[in-house]
Amino acid sequence: MSQENTHSEHAEEHVSMSKGKIWKVFFILLFITVIEFIIALAIPETVMSTGVKNFLYIALTLLKAYYIVAFFMHLKFEKYALIVAILVSFVFIIYFIILMLTEGNYIQDSMPI
Repeated sequence: MSQENTHSEHAEEHVSMSKGKIWKVFFILLFITVIEFIIALAIPETVMSTGVKNFLYIALTLLKAYYIVAFFMHLKFEKYALIVAILVSFVFIIYFIILMLTEGNYIQDSMPI
């Protein structure tokens, strides 16, 4: 009996992800992708510098990653503690990668003077 209750409670949490919501998220992702292609391929260097283009491209890619993880991987519907645990783990992994690249002199050696 308790197994049925947990299953129905779990199903109620995911009810908010209807077909309409899926299509809305799809079109948001499509729009972000189109903007990324326009920034990457259609805007010349004279209009927007490479640094600004790279920053916008990275920001839009992170926004797209948020929508994919939140809605299609159902992380938005999970408990707060699980979300924090996943995000903290991700931040530490990125931090350790940057730390290893810095300590190994990879960043300094690869940049031209």
